[in-house]
This record gives sequence, C-alpha cells and structure tokens, in this order.
Amino acid sequence: MPPKPNPGILDIEPYKGGESVLPGIAKPIKLASNENALGASEAALKAYAGAAAKSHLYPEGRATVLRNAIAARYGLDPDRIVCGAGSDEIFHLLGQAYLAPGDEIVQSEHGFLVYRIVAQTAGAAIISAPDRDFTVDVDAMLAAVTSKTRIVFLANPNNPTGTYLPFSEVRRLHAGLPENVLLVIDAAYAEYVRRNDYEAGVALVSAFDNVVMTRTFSKIHGLAALRLGWAYGPAAVIDVLNRIRTPFNVSTAAQMAGVAAIEDTGFVERTIEHNARELDRVSAGLQSLGIAITPSVGNFVLAHFPKGKAADVDAFLRSRGLIVRRVAAYKLPDALRISIGTVAENDALLAAMKELPAL
Repeated sequence: MPPKPNPGILDIEPYKGGESVLPGIAKPIKLASNENALGASEAALKAYAGAAAKSHLYPEGRATVLRNAIAARYGLDPDRIVCGAGSDEIFHLLGQAYLAPGDEIVQSEHGFLVYRIVAQTAGAAIISAPDRDFTVDVDAMLAAVTSKTRIVFLANPNNPTGTYLPFSEVRRLHAGLPENVLLVIDAAYAEYVRRNDYEAGVALVSAFDNVVMTRTFSKIHGLAALRLGWAYGPAAVIDVLNRIRTPFNVSTAAQMAGVAAIEDTGFVERTIEHNARELDRVSAGLQSLGIAITPSVGNFVLAHFPKGKAADVDAFLRSRGLIVRRVAAYKLPDALRISIGTVAENDALLAAMKELPAL
C-alpha cells in the first residue's frame, strides 16, 4: 500500500497563479497577478546580479542585514522581524505553529486563497464571514469567532476586491477578539494606499501580544520572482517562527536585492505615483464603458459583468492578447480582477474593452 498523506491534504485545491502564456501570441499582456508595472528597482537588480559571486555560500540564516534595513525604513525593532520566502511562507509558519486539527480560522468572504490552504494543511476549519459591499464587515468577522478560533486573517487592503478597512475598524476588530486569538494583518498592498485613515498594522503590533503584520517585496518593490516577505510581530511569536522556519529560507540574492529595494525610496515613490494615476484612469475608463467596478486602493481593479458573462469577457480579452484574472475561486464568478499595467498596456486594455461585444 503506498504512503498516505495526512487527512484533508488531498482535499486542498492547489493555488493557481495568474497565467502568463497564450497559445499563438508571442508577447501577451499580463494583467493577472498584480505585479509591479514598472518592474523592479535598478539598484535591486544590480544587487541581485552581484549575489552570483556568493552562490557557493549558504545565506546568512537570520537575514540580519535585511531585517536591519526594514527596521530602519519603518522605525521597527529588527529583533521583532522575521523574513520568509514571500509572505505566503510566513502564513504557513503561523499555521504550523498555532493551528491544530479541530481549530478554526476566520477570514472574510473574499479573503486570499492561501489562508484556506494554511488552515486545511493544519486540519483546521475555515470560517468565512460575509462581506458588506465587497468590504470586510467587522461585526460579521467578530460574530464568526468561537472558542475554537485560533487565527483571524485580515487582508488590508483585500485581494481581490481592492477595498480596505480604516484603522479605527481594524482596532475595533482586534478589541473584540479574545487574547488567545492571533490577528494576522496581511498588508501586502499597504504602500499603494493613499488614505489618511489607513494604518498598515504597526501600531497594533507594537501595543499588543496577539497581532502580526505581514508585508511583501512582490508588489511595490517588484521582486515577485525572488519570493521575499517579512513579518513584524510580538517577540514571543517571532521567536516561535524562528524555531520552525527552515534554516536558510531566504536566499542571499533575495536578501541583497531586498536591502537595495527598500533603500531605493525614489523607485517606490515613482511606482506609487504611476499606480495612482493609472488606477484612476483605468477605473474611469471602464466605468465610461458601463462596466461596474469596486473602488480599489491597490494596484488592481475588480470589474463586474452581467451574470454568466465574465468568462466571455475573459475569452475575448485573451483573443486580443490580454490576460486578466478570473476570480470565481474567490466567490466572485461574475467579476474579473485587472492589474494596473504600464500606460501602453492599460491603453491596450481599454481599447479592447471598447470593442467588447454587447453583453
């Protein structure tokens, strides 16, 4: 008899990233994965190339230089930072450390799919709280918490809806949680938010022992291929994660590129400015064509179509060399998530949408 995986593992639906290839089209326009339209910082690319000379050496296990650079950028204690192979790895570490069979996680209705995988891997149940107008409903989240809840996952801003909770609502969510429940604030798109009432999670982590904030280099820094993320949390939680992560989980190349990226504030500002301008333009362009959108604070927009028509729109865009993201797995079968691209890519998207057959 062949070896059997743990119960529930074969029930996990593997995560499927945005596609990047279209048959018969040499260079499709990929607007499916919320990648940085401007690429990556030249300084980060230079640092990445420079890491080749150290390929025969193990990485520095605690990513000390990178943690210090992150701490300096955000005014944090480097000892309360842990780095990972993307924030996805950190979610899995948190699940490994704090979830067991019979436990529960709470997430929003349209929460990031990886949270579900984390829970299923640990044998925990997934409780999804209904959203309100595609935005996390704090009261619904709190009502979903039971004595079995161990982690509450909050993506703020949320992917794929692009909506966010103001800090007052995040604080209210935390205040309603038992002390033994860990609030994980996934702030992957924090840098894009231009709202005075938004806070990424640093304030709560600094004040309480049951809050962790995760961040990524995949979005604003354009280093998705390097798989680099980090978390800021209570000393006790960070100690736990350091005990169970693999010894060399972040490559030397990722560490060196990460340091250069976080210090290149000019590139970050250019990315923010480009995204703000193009997000407004793409959103307005879609609305002018009668396409409903959910207002977004990220680097993508969620477009809604008549019932059963999202697949047809997706197929039409593909025929024009454009790849966007179907989000039926997020309980949004009639919507498409569209990343903000370069000016030329966004022009191509809007031009194609103008030629869209009547729905």
